[in-house]
Amino acid sequence: MTTTVTTHRPRPAAQPDSLRAKRLPRYAAPAIALAALLVAAAVVYGTGIGGAVLVVVVGALLYLVGLFAAANAVEGRRSARNRTWSALIHSAFVLAVLPLASVVWTLLSNGVDRLDGNFFLTSMNNIGARDPEGGAYHAIVGTLEQVGIATLITVPLGVLCAIYVVEYGRGRFAFAIRFFVDVMTGIPSIVAGLFVLAFWVLIVSPWFNDGRPSFSGFAAALALSVLMLPTVVRSTEEMLRLVPAPLREGAYALGVPKWKTILRVVLPTALPGIVTGVMLAIARAAGETAPVLLVAGGGAAINFNAFENNQSSLALFVYQQAGDASRYAPARAWTAALTLVALVLVLTIAAKLLARRNRLGR
Repeated sequence: MTTTVTTHRPRPAAQPDSLRAKRLPRYAAPAIALAALLVAAAVVYGTGIGGAVLVVVVGALLYLVGLFAAANAVEGRRSARNRTWSALIHSAFVLAVLPLASVVWTLLSNGVDRLDGNFFLTSMNNIGARDPEGGAYHAIVGTLEQVGIATLITVPLGVLCAIYVVEYGRGRFAFAIRFFVDVMTGIPSIVAGLFVLAFWVLIVSPWFNDGRPSFSGFAAALALSVLMLPTVVRSTEEMLRLVPAPLREGAYALGVPKWKTILRVVLPTALPGIVTGVMLAIARAAGETAPVLLVAGGGAAINFNAFENNQSSLALFVYQQAGDASRYAPARAWTAALTLVALVLVLTIAAKLLARRNRLGR
């Protein structure tokens, strides 16, 4: 006869309410925010001391105070501090995004008025103050040529300089390079323009122009390259330093020469960061006005030859149209500014996608 013994496991005791962590309901934070905005609006508009911006600022402060008080009463002081700091971090993010969103909205709302074929396919040549037509075709051509030439000059030079500093540079010479690159980072754009004006326009260009100094888009590209070089060098240097040493050591252990290790291992690994630094330099160069005004002179006609005669750019076009007395000039300036931002955005996205594709291809 078999006897079966059944064992009954004791059920876990119900957790008492005193051990459960009390938490604010999900609707508490939005309700506190709404109440804070309403109180802030009543105080600000009731006293007449400000407008919508002050309402948001006062409401944010009241929200932080109310959230801390509610969380402290329900969840405890530690959780209240955590919620308050989290709200501060999110507020800082919103404050950082708001200026960018404001700029984008302002450009879009003011720049769409002249977003037409005439603006992109015509120049300002023979356009009077009372003529609503006229576009920035000559400025777009000038920007693409000047920034393109400056990039062709700067990127190889900057990358090679960074490679020397990181991989080969030792002693005083490498220290001198780092020092002068840091000094060049803070050079005002007008100083770079004056340097190219004194050297290239007044001394070198007369050799190619029958003894007469001449403005050109190439001179503007030289000035822009002076501004781009320190950004490219510093960003590339930092990216090369982030490449793990075992990658280099593994290549050396396989008998790969140092130059081929740099070319096939180090540079591909650091490529995304290098591309980011290059695009930052291009964005700065595309938005410069003073160097182009000093050494390219600007102009209303289309000039495809960057080595002869005056040439304009989008940044210079915005500056000129913003100061023009014509009633049609502000619309051109806003559309040109929107075009410049869109151009830099498209170039950045294209460069990022190209770098990503090359990295995945390897």
